[in-house]
Amino acid sequence: MNIQNIMAEARKMQGELQKINKEIEDTTFEGNNGVVHIKMNGKREVTEVKLDEMDDIDILQDMILLAFNDAINKVEKERDKKLGKYTNGMGGLL
Repeated sequence: MNIQNIMAEARKMQGELQKINKEIEDTTFEGNNGVVHIKMNGKREVTEVKLDEMDDIDILQDMILLAFNDAINKVEKERDKKLGKYTNGMGGLL
């Protein structure tokens, strides 16, 4: 394989990675624990927070934390699922 073929393959892979990243960024992920509902896009930006009524503020704070982390975990799982074949062994460079 010559250098031109390698460069063409690298450009192709870069295009695929950009397409997948855009797909993930445009996806809405939801974290929900029955009290707190959080929507977040694939850029990890929270776009919506809904709260069910609660009397105990300490529990509500914990529920917000759990829902937020649930949404982030869903973004990361989707990113790993879609980009894993490209990033395997790259140590989180993307």
